[in-house]
Amino acid sequence: MRYKTDATASAEEQQGERGITMNKEITNALNGYIANIGVGYIKLHNLHWNVVGSQFKAVHEYLESLYDAFADVLDESAEILKICGEQPVASLKGYLAIATIKELADEKVDQKKALELTLADLELLRDQAASIRALADKDDVFGIANLMEDHIENYAKQIWFLRSMLA
Repeated sequence: MRYKTDATASAEEQQGERGITMNKEITNALNGYIANIGVGYIKLHNLHWNVVGSQFKAVHEYLESLYDAFADVLDESAEILKICGEQPVASLKGYLAIATIKELADEKVDQKKALELTLADLELLRDQAASIRALADKDDVFGIANLMEDHIENYAKQIWFLRSMLA
């Protein structure tokens, strides 16, 4: 299921608060990103609650900082779609239908595995944000391009942290 602008909507209905009409490719890409952030948010909670190991406290607290940041990323990404007159995916069912980040079972996870899973998801999100930034740049949708640039910068820092913890 893809979340697209209704082709029968008038130009006025498709135009956002700032007078921006967004192309469907960007809308779909951003909704895929939102879905991955939504699933990732729940996955980070799962890891936060179920991580085990000698560095439990440090990993537990780090994962909490990440899911707090994911909440902001989710909100910013959905709001920019609304600003542009589009509908963000906003349900767990919708997230699961289009997300490429996968859920985890409800079970203990070794701290190294938790960090590896988190690293893989952040690399996926970084690449997805870069792809959206390129689409937005091409169509001069600067608000989205700038937002994705900020997200990419944050992912780079978190990826560095994770790689350093796993070294």
